[in-house]
Amino acid sequence: MGRSLEKQPTLSSHPELYPILASLSSPAEIRKLDTKSLIELAAEVRHAILNEVSKTGGHFSSNLGAVEIAVALFAVYDQPKDKVVWDTGHQAYAHKILSGRLDRFGTLRKHKGLSGFLRREESEYDSFGAGHAGTAISAALGFALARDTLGQNHHVVAVTGDAAIASGMSWEALNHGGSLQTPFTVVLNDNRMSIAPNVGALTNYLAKLRSRPSLQSMAKQAKSVVEKMPDPLTKVAAGLRHGITHYLAPDPTGTIFEELGFEYIGPVDGHDLATLIEVLRNVKNLEGPTFVHAMTVKGKGYEVSEDDARKWHAVIPFDLSANEMVKSLGAKTYTQAYGEAACECAVLDEKVVVLTAGMPDGTGLTEFSNRFSDRFHDVGIAEQHAVTLAAGMAAGGLKPFCTIYSTFLQRGYDQVVHDVALQNLPVRFFLDRAGLVGDDGPTHHGALDLSFLTSIPNMVVLAPKDTEELKAMVHWMANYDAHPTAVRYPRGASGMEANSRISDPIQLGKAEILREGSDIALIGIGSTVSSCIEAANALEDIGILATVINSRFAKPLDSSTLLTQVMKAGRAVIVEENSKRGGFGEAVAATLSVGGFNLASVDHLGLPDHFVEHGTQSLLRHETKIDADAIVAASLELCGKERRKVAELRPSSG
Repeated sequence: MGRSLEKQPTLSSHPELYPILASLSSPAEIRKLDTKSLIELAAEVRHAILNEVSKTGGHFSSNLGAVEIAVALFAVYDQPKDKVVWDTGHQAYAHKILSGRLDRFGTLRKHKGLSGFLRREESEYDSFGAGHAGTAISAALGFALARDTLGQNHHVVAVTGDAAIASGMSWEALNHGGSLQTPFTVVLNDNRMSIAPNVGALTNYLAKLRSRPSLQSMAKQAKSVVEKMPDPLTKVAAGLRHGITHYLAPDPTGTIFEELGFEYIGPVDGHDLATLIEVLRNVKNLEGPTFVHAMTVKGKGYEVSEDDARKWHAVIPFDLSANEMVKSLGAKTYTQAYGEAACECAVLDEKVVVLTAGMPDGTGLTEFSNRFSDRFHDVGIAEQHAVTLAAGMAAGGLKPFCTIYSTFLQRGYDQVVHDVALQNLPVRFFLDRAGLVGDDGPTHHGALDLSFLTSIPNMVVLAPKDTEELKAMVHWMANYDAHPTAVRYPRGASGMEANSRISDPIQLGKAEILREGSDIALIGIGSTVSSCIEAANALEDIGILATVINSRFAKPLDSSTLLTQVMKAGRAVIVEENSKRGGFGEAVAATLSVGGFNLASVDHLGLPDHFVEHGTQSLLRHETKIDADAIVAASLELCGKERRKVAELRPSSG
């Protein structure tokens, strides 16, 4: 009896919704489709993004605008042999769909599901993973040099955006790639937007390029010229100093890229799939680096998203037919509290200025930018510049509030050390998204800031237990000029607003005792203080009385209070939402050890020495054992009680 053949897998298991995708057994078959079928394929992919992301949430308008670019890249290049590197990856949902992951889109950004970004571990089609913008051109050039060194023969493409290309790293890569003249292609997805509108001189320059209607026709002429060239002439054209469009109609446009050594083609309509494919097929014949400028519309295909791409950049699940995304009004978030406090400080002190790196909305500064536009500086995706700019402002007598996500400040670490701390300049750093951020995953978890900041001389590092304490810390920092300061705070709202109180004003290096007990001391900082309170309540129900200490400062530590309270209790659990390596807990343990306390009676809970995957914040805190359940379990162990399952004490938070 013959063996039955298994059904050949396709790019979609839903032929009624996505007939073209369902007819393809592999991404390689996309290259065989005619133009009409490719246009239909693009429509299916856009429909899939609308349908799936409206259910799961995720990055939305940026992905709708990049559909035709993704289709064209699969139509022209032999992926994954040819390497296509997407900048950031939050515009690459179409790439995921075209590489066979549509049927798993229901798991997007969910625990153990598809990542919201590209990841090498997830698919062989994800050549390079990144969640931080500005990396694609450097990585693509690296792939090109590896190809050349190993004697291989494949194409390399970087897809970047008009915000990402403004970052310093992108220009370093363009400068290097142009000088090497090794073949690779940069595709600029120019949608005139980052998350908020782009800023800077480069934005104005790109606008000038877009404003020349003749360039579209010249680009088409250029394609035709290249297509008809015999191979030897093609090679000569590739080595010319200026782009082909320049020779058809001498014009200063494109000269920045051309003077860097790239052949500039464009601008082209990034939604005209036939033209885009023809351009990409032709530039494959050129030797040397090529720059393709594609103009797109962010939010393409969904009218409300096109009209307000900023609002629809990232979405929660919503009703697609209602054309409206309604966000629930919950407790005040840390981001909102910081934005309010920054405005209050600006009213009180005209020296207060605020900087952000392309994230005015995400960092809660929209109102500040409207009310104090002359004191608000969005530098774009340029964290290194933001830090040193703030240092110069501080040296000049201003009070700069340098507001950057925790994970993005990692990019400016040298500037924090060399330009700020070494000179002891009073820059105020405000680090949003500290700790576990949730669905964005390991590229965005702020898991290292307590470790890398507390190791720097002169730095003062704080973390609030709730939003009211954050506001108090912002005001304290505004008036503290002796050293650079940094406060880190998590995404979302505090878990303890009902119990919030400021028992004492913020004082340098002073902790706060929230409750006293005789059996164990629970030492928290920032987001973990609420978990310590929750654990203390559960422990009290079974007869264990806990002292709860809100450290407030990771540096300098309140060594006297910590040692006194731990000595009284005889045992302690230290909890932080930061890597255990070099973080708050190690510093507290060292303080206790120097004070003569036996560390055998101390447990330290913190993030593990590996990158934590994506998932909800509560789930990840439970999984990494830094929530109230874990604190109760550690306390029971130290107190020598019979170890019980936390589920018997109180419902699990996981």
